[in-house]
Parts: sequence; structure tokens; C-alpha cells
Amino acid sequence: MRQVHLTVLLSFAAFATAFLPSASQHDHRSTKDAKVLILGGGVAGVIAARTLHRKGIDDFLIVEARDELGGRMQNYTFGVPGKQYTIELGPNWIQGTQTGNGTANPILVLARKHHVKNQYNNYDSITTYDYNGFKEYRHLLDTSYNQFVQTGVVAGERVETQQVDLSLQSAYGIIGATPKNLYEAACQYYEVDWECKYFLLSRLDPANHCDGTSISCTGQNSWIATAWNNNFTFDTDMGGFSDTNNLCIDQRGFKTIIQAEAAEFLQPQQVSLNSVVTSIEYSDDGATVTLTDGTTLTSDYVLCTFSLGVLQYGDVAFKPALPSWKMEAIQSLVMATYTKIFLQFEENFLMAIYADKERGRYPIWQSLDHVKFFPGSGLVFVTVTGDFSLRIEAMEDSDVQAEVMEVFRAMYPNITVPDPVAFHFKRWNADPLFRGSYSNWPASFLPGHSTNLRATVNQTLWFAGEGTSLKYYGFLHGAYYEGLHAGGEIAKCVEDGGCAGLQHVNTVLDASPYPFVSITP
Repeated sequence: MRQVHLTVLLSFAAFATAFLPSASQHDHRSTKDAKVLILGGGVAGVIAARTLHRKGIDDFLIVEARDELGGRMQNYTFGVPGKQYTIELGPNWIQGTQTGNGTANPILVLARKHHVKNQYNNYDSITTYDYNGFKEYRHLLDTSYNQFVQTGVVAGERVETQQVDLSLQSAYGIIGATPKNLYEAACQYYEVDWECKYFLLSRLDPANHCDGTSISCTGQNSWIATAWNNNFTFDTDMGGFSDTNNLCIDQRGFKTIIQAEAAEFLQPQQVSLNSVVTSIEYSDDGATVTLTDGTTLTSDYVLCTFSLGVLQYGDVAFKPALPSWKMEAIQSLVMATYTKIFLQFEENFLMAIYADKERGRYPIWQSLDHVKFFPGSGLVFVTVTGDFSLRIEAMEDSDVQAEVMEVFRAMYPNITVPDPVAFHFKRWNADPLFRGSYSNWPASFLPGHSTNLRATVNQTLWFAGEGTSLKYYGFLHGAYYEGLHAGGEIAKCVEDGGCAGLQHVNTVLDASPYPFVSITP
């Protein structure tokens, strides 16, 4: 029986090296503005463009809403004058690197190629606290990890026997591992909400006080999808890269990997920055994309690499409206939010787990003031996820800082903890260009939804991004592989003068019918 095992889990660069297509490349020029419009200049969009270029197709245009390439790879200059550092507001880790001479994560390959500094992130040195200060419960981390592994083992058994998918919350209940107190809940948060990925983010209930009877964080995660998503990245026995994560500490920003890669093949006229898409009109004959300033762009093919959150929110109008099978696929996923709250102090603090009566209340604290990161920086960041992220996005920065410091001072009751000299976090859900951080499969996960999320509409409208990746959703390398795949398939269409595109499933069916003839009176 196969078992599914779990392991721990741009300003736009100068085009000095860009070049014109060689005479040997095929001429696929369109009578429209471009043969292919690539909407979004993140990892998926740039890698799709690179794939087209390598196939000899340079009649494309990347349409990017921001003033640089990189998508959610965004950095920020943080700290008081004289002690400022580049911090990553979005993706920060190369997750699953490489084992020996095995297959390397393509994000690691890009980082090596462009000399983007990254450092192994060791999570072993952890101190544990509750609202009364230091509290030793590190031994529960091993228990929590073993329980998480067990959910993966049982998930594999369910796959083999074709049992219906359930939530991770159900999985913990089935194996008898429901947290019984706030310390067990905090350790489970560390394993599931924070460390196990990736970070596969759950929607937390900020009103849920952790009395040992509820694990709402796991209620939105697919049991089976969580297992294989983790395996394909971290478990080498299942085709993953490695069980290690590297933290990007390059002062140019993590986005350098995609901006420097783009600079090797893009010409300035192949990118339109500060171009926000408002609508896409499509048919079998091509598409017309309209921008906020009224500009229209026409093409034979359109590749949408928008965030799942943007598609769910309806920020871009499709004309005609997307078919029901596509809309169901889009709405079948959860757009999760993962927030890093940065603080700078005059002194250093260690990595910590904080157990509060309210599950998910500022639980994971990491110090960047480390000899291998930013020594002497006084930088700390605390992570919140899901609905707790949404909650603080609705608050003033000063009120969030006050809450954070209340927790921080509770962790150190015997010393005077001063206010931070700098404070910052990004509101990912409120950003209309993203509407969240990562896509996540909920408990209602069905493979047909993944097929339909990726499928083309009218052979003209294509979709790619980390959210369309069945194996690597939520990861940068998921966006990479999806850009590679979409670019290759579109190139075939261009070369052949048309194609059927990626097919969809008309109706995603349940495993077995309900025992009712009708649900109407």
C-alpha cells in the first residue's frame, strides 16, 4: 500500500543583456498588438514569456500592474536611519531546496544563477512562552510533528482505497490527536498553520478561544491535498526536493531572481508596467484587454496569471462571463493570507512560540538578528494567518503595534521591553492586485476543480499561477512550473496556427449521489 508521508514541511532590471530575435527564429508576428498577452509579471508570467522566447516566439507582451516585475515577491527598506535592511513582505523562503545531487528546486536554481543570497533556516532553537512568561513545552513539538506525520500516513491509505477527502480537522480527530490545551494547540499551529509548508494557511476564527475543544485552523485544509502538496516539495521518497528551507537575505530583494532572469531575454517593448487590467473580452478569434486608462490591447491568446484572490473578487471583468465550470473551480479554493509583522528593537530576542488563550494570536516569533542573517539588526517578525490577518488589516498600525507589544511584554514579564524603533506589515488581503497571499485547497477538494482551474476558455483564454498547480499550489515553484507548462502549450498553438487548448470537465461530480431524489419541496 502506498503511504503518503509528511516531512517538515522588480524595479524592472536594465536590459543590458536583452537581445533581438535571431534570424533563425520563426516569424509568428500577429496583426494584433501581440500574438500573446501575458497578464501579470510574477514568476508564472515571466517564466511563460521565457518559454515562448526559447521556442522562437517573441511576439508577446507582459502587462504588469505594478512598476516592477516580481508579483508577490516584494521587499521593503525597514529600520531606523543607519540600521536599515531589506526585508521581504511576501515570499521569503526557498522551500524544499535540494538533496545531494538530486533535482534542485527551480527557485534555488535561479537564486544560484543570479547570486541571490539565501541562508539555511534552522528552526531548532526555539523558546516557548505563554501569557505568563516562559513556559517549557518544547517536548510537545515532537508530539505535534508525529501527529502531523500520522495524518499524512492515513491520507495515503485513503487515497489508495479511494475514500472521500476530509479536512485536517477531521484527520486529527480520527487519529485521536485533537489538542487538549492551549500548549498543544500552539504546537499544532506551529506544525500546520505556520511550518508545514509552505505555508498552507488556514482561516482562523479570531473569536475562538483555545479551550482544547476546537482546532478551527485545520477546518479549511484538505486532508489529502495537504499531504501530497507537502510530499512533492519536501519528501524525496515522493519526488520532493528536500526537507530544508532557505531564507532569502539578499539586500537587492528576493525579486531579483525573476528580474535578473527577465533581463536576459526581454526587450523594453515587451513589457508594459503600471498597466492595470479592468476587462478581458474574448472569443474564438482572439481577445481585447482594456486597461484602467482606457488603453486596449488585442491578441490571439491571453495568459492570465492573476492571483486567485483577484479572480475570486471579480476585480477583472470577463466578457462574456466565464463559464460556470470555470467559476466553480475559481471559487472552490481558498485565498489565504499570511502576514509578517516586522519590529526593530535596540536589543536581540530569540525565536519563540507563544501560547495564548486565543488560538492564532501572535504565536510565532522569529529573530533576524542572527550571525547568519542580519547580526546587530534588532529585527524581529511575528506571523499571523487567516482571519487573524484580516482582523489586523482592518486596524490602525498603532493599534496592531499595541496588541503585539502586549503579547511581547507578557512573554518577558521580568524585564522592561521598550517600544520598537520601527514597525511595519503589509495588508495583502486589502491589496486589489492580490487579495491575499497564497491559494489553499479546502476540504471540498476535488481533482476536477484543479483541471478546470487550469483549463482554457474558447482556446483563447489561458490561466497559470501557483493556484493552478495541482502538486505545488501555494509555492513559488508551483508558479514556475505552471508558467513553464502554459508557455509551452501556447507555443504549440502559435506554431500550429491554433489548438484545442487545455480541456475542462463539464461537471465535477461527488463520489456518490445523495440519497434524495430532490432537495426541493
